[in-house]
This record gives sequence, structure tokens and C-alpha cells, in this order.
Amino acid sequence: METFIVSARKYRPQHFNTVVGQSHITNTLKNAIAHKQLAQAYLFCGPRGIGKTTCARIFAKTINCFNITPEGEACDKCESCSSFNSGQSLNVYELDAASNNSVEDIRNLVDQVRFAPQLGEYKVYVIDEVHMLSNAAFNAFLKTLEEPPKHAKFILATTEKHKIIPTILSRCQVFNFNRIKNEDISNHLAYIAKTENVTFEPEALHIIAQKADGGLRDACSIFDQMVAFTGNHLSYKAIVENLHVLDFDYYFKITDFLMTQKLPEIMVTFDDILKKGFDAHNFINGLGEHLRNVMVSRDPQTVQLLEISENLKPKYAEQATRASLSFLLKCLALISKTDVNYKSAKNPRLLVEMCLMQMAYINTAPVNDAEKKK
Repeated sequence: METFIVSARKYRPQHFNTVVGQSHITNTLKNAIAHKQLAQAYLFCGPRGIGKTTCARIFAKTINCFNITPEGEACDKCESCSSFNSGQSLNVYELDAASNNSVEDIRNLVDQVRFAPQLGEYKVYVIDEVHMLSNAAFNAFLKTLEEPPKHAKFILATTEKHKIIPTILSRCQVFNFNRIKNEDISNHLAYIAKTENVTFEPEALHIIAQKADGGLRDACSIFDQMVAFTGNHLSYKAIVENLHVLDFDYYFKITDFLMTQKLPEIMVTFDDILKKGFDAHNFINGLGEHLRNVMVSRDPQTVQLLEISENLKPKYAEQATRASLSFLLKCLALISKTDVNYKSAKNPRLLVEMCLMQMAYINTAPVNDAEKKK
């Protein structure tokens, strides 16, 4: 039986130009390598699953390559690159600070730093989750980090930069990694799907990208899970059912009802959403995001802010022509207020229903039956 390798590992970038959504980092590192302006220590910080450790490994591989390409990439052919690609390189040492956070662990690392590399010019020490080191371990590391041997380079990676002491920060070049855009994640998943002969609907990949919240590793994990669930075809319907994501059609329908003041239809639709097991808090926040997308669709200058699939953009543009800016702004203000009050509400459902009622009659006061007879 063939061993299965998860997509996050199988399609892990091996060169700077294949790293997704972090061009500001990769370009800087390539220029530093080309001009031989390598710092002794780097700090890579940002959310999980966005390429910090990947960039550290590519950097270590590239600076030890014997035949760097004109584009600033490793050649993948020399002895150093071959040993790195096969996982046998002794020039890269990775330490998990979450489980090796004592002074003794750092002293062992400092002892290793003195030895020069057997192959290549540099030894790179990658310390993951560096914020987990104890204060004593940080202090034991200071002198080595500031004045290491010429062959030693340190790359510290963390998801919580604020927990690192200032004396460490001052000794590093700090690189802030961004959350990856939904469009970039969708494109990468499309590449994986085509390579793996998996057919897909663009909206399905976009839902996975949204669910991953800017993390490519999370997106790859969800992708593998959905392929196992659906077989070799990723349909939008199957994805929203399995990930328990509310279909965007509900938001379009609710918004139309709000604009036409169809209160009974709004209440029935909201009840249907709750019966399907969706959380009212997530629903009202999702409606806020939908109305925000409708608002930015009103102006050609702000359309670029939409993080949705191309197939949906015409639908948002059509609804935007019927929604006034005043209506959208007032609705967003109400939703924001409801979001803040939700956790303290004793009857959360009524709170959301009141919000929907107020939005339905946001520009006109509701007319009761007595007034109608007059």
C-alpha cells in the first residue's frame, strides 16, 4: 500500500519563488544572499501555517548552495542541495523551543555552534516557537546570538512576538509574515488539485480558503479532509455541508428581504438557519461580512478589496446597485452592536431577531394595523 503524504508536506515549497503570499520576505532574503549581506540572526514572526519554518529551510539550503542561480535560488543539483533535499544535511539544526526551553538545552545548542560545517559555508540553527524559552534560557543565549562564529546563522520563529524579551529582538532582523490572501490560497489549492487529478468548483476552494483564515497549512489539511470525504470532485454543496458553513445564498436572500421589508420571510429564514444547526452569532457576523462585501462592490475602486471567487462578484455587484449606502452603514452599525452584546445576552436568539427587525425597518418606522385602518 502506497504511503500517503499530506498535501502540506508533499507540496511544501522548496524555493523562494514557490512560497505563497510572502513575496516581501522572500525578495528581501534573496537580495541579502545575492549581495552577501547576511545577518547573524533573523526573527520570523506571524500566525501559524504561513511559511515561517519553510522560509527558514529554504534560506538555509540556498546560502549553502554551490551554484546559486541568477534568480537567487538553490540549484538543487550540487552536493549540498542533494543532501538537503534527502534530509541528510548536517548544516541545518532545528530545535523545538516548546519542549526544549531550559538553560541546559540552550547550553547544548551553544556547544554545537562552535563546530564548523562539514559541507558548505554555513550552519543554520532554526528555533521554532522561540517565545517558549524561559527567561534564564534567553539570557544564556544572548552572547552567542550577538556574536556567533562566522559560520553560524540563527533563525528564530514565533507566533507570539510580544513574548520575546527586547534584548533578543534588538539582536535580530525582524520579518513579519502576513496572513495569506484567500485568492492566493485558492490558487495554490487549485494547483494541488490539478496535480492530484481532483476536479473542483472554484467556490469550493474559496470556502476552504476562508475556513483556513489565512493559514496555508490549515487550508491543505482541510483540502485533504474534503478529498477524502467527496472523492475526486470538490463541489461547493458538499464542502459547505461537511464544513458546516452557511451557504452564501442565505445571505443574499436575507439582504433582499431586509431591503424590501419582508419581516415574516426574514424570521422564517433565520429559524431555518438555526434548525440546520448554525450558530446565531456566526450567522450575524457572516451577514455583517456579506453587507461589507456589498458595500465595497458599489465602487470600482474598492472592488479589489473583495476576497471572494470571481463567479460571485457579479452577484454582489447586482445587489450593490439596489442597496443604498445609508442602509448598509446603518445595518453594519447594528450588527456591530449586536456582536458586542451577544455574549452578555440572556436570550441571544431574541437579540439577533431584534437586530434583523431593526434592519428591516431601518429607514422607515413600521406601520401597525391600527395606523393602516386610518
